[in-house]
Amino acid sequence: MTQLALVIDLNVCVGCHACVTSCKEWNTSGAAGYLSDDRPYDRDPTGTFFNRVQTFEVGEYPNTQTVHFPKSCLHCEDPPCVPVCPTGASYKRAEDGIVLVDYDKCIGCKYCSWACPYGVRELDAHQRVMKKCTLCVDRIYDRTLPAAERRPACVMACPTNARLFGDIHDPDSEVSAAIRERGGYQLMPEWGTHPANHYLPRRRTELAIRPEELQRADNPLKVDGKLPKPSAKEPSLDDVTSW
Repeated sequence: MTQLALVIDLNVCVGCHACVTSCKEWNTSGAAGYLSDDRPYDRDPTGTFFNRVQTFEVGEYPNTQTVHFPKSCLHCEDPPCVPVCPTGASYKRAEDGIVLVDYDKCIGCKYCSWACPYGVRELDAHQRVMKKCTLCVDRIYDRTLPAAERRPACVMACPTNARLFGDIHDPDSEVSAAIRERGGYQLMPEWGTHPANHYLPRRRTELAIRPEELQRADNPLKVDGKLPKPSAKEPSLDDVTSW
């Protein structure tokens, strides 16, 4: 059976959120939309996102690293969100393994979000239905698009190619090779959900930090007023800029 999924390379993800914004843009205007986004620049913003990037630091000073961890629906091979749905709105497609929500059947009871151990189900505050990543199902099967563009929006937008897409059950696929050759792993396998999405681990690197580098030093140009200054004969910013 085909099982489409994402494989995310944590070693090259830079946390730019291109995947988040491209996902929002495509799905808001597509079959999965609309995705609410209220008060985005206020003190208490709220909105519906299919994909989020969590950023945190690991290790102890001075040997710390910043980790960017994208997370969306993992399209589990044994999704716990499906059997708890009282209306059958949550379902898993047999032909490609994608887990979807039928908005016409969803009553917004949140049972699926309580059952999901990954916290990737979200209630749209306006439509009052549960929403989640669809792997851009309306895009990957769109024959009007060039073959190279029939991939999820997040995969297309990633500037570092940290996101791969394909059939993990096909041993010859790009994603299967990446999982097999680079130690790809599932998130929280102890739950027994068999998530289809996999992560490629960060490669361990050794940092050579000298003791003097741990001491904060002033910019040498600030010492004795040696900051570079323009010549008095040079034009000022107001002279050369049209505001």
